[in-house]
Amino acid sequence: QVQLEETGGGLVQAGGSLRLSCAASGRTFSTDAMGWFRQAPGKERVFVAAIKWSGYSTYYGGFVKGRFAISRDSAENTVYLQMNSLKPEDTAVYYCAVKTDLGGNDSDYYTAVGYDYWGQGTQVTVSS
Repeated sequence: QVQLEETGGGLVQAGGSLRLSCAASGRTFSTDAMGWFRQAPGKERVFVAAIKWSGYSTYYGGFVKGRFAISRDSAENTVYLQMNSLKPEDTAVYYCAVKTDLGGNDSDYYTAVGYDYWGQGTQVTVSS
């Protein structure tokens, strides 16, 4: 059974940084991709970033603009999202997800429907 546990959320002032972690278990992830999405109250879930477990390809949502960086630690089966220069509009619940089918187009990484497993989410709140 695949389990994803997100940690690292919290309250931070605008301009600050947070690093989210997603510990994954229950599957061999070497051929998968891992993604981060976020969802603010009353809004749709939005793509933030993704990385192929091989580590050679990364994808980012347009609003990231160099502020966030996704990485993974294969030995720890953990994916990270380093978030810098945080803004109040970054406030949301952040979810980690696993994409097992990498056979489609790169555009598939940007939509939630392409991901098979999801964590419970971690709250990020950025105060102004």
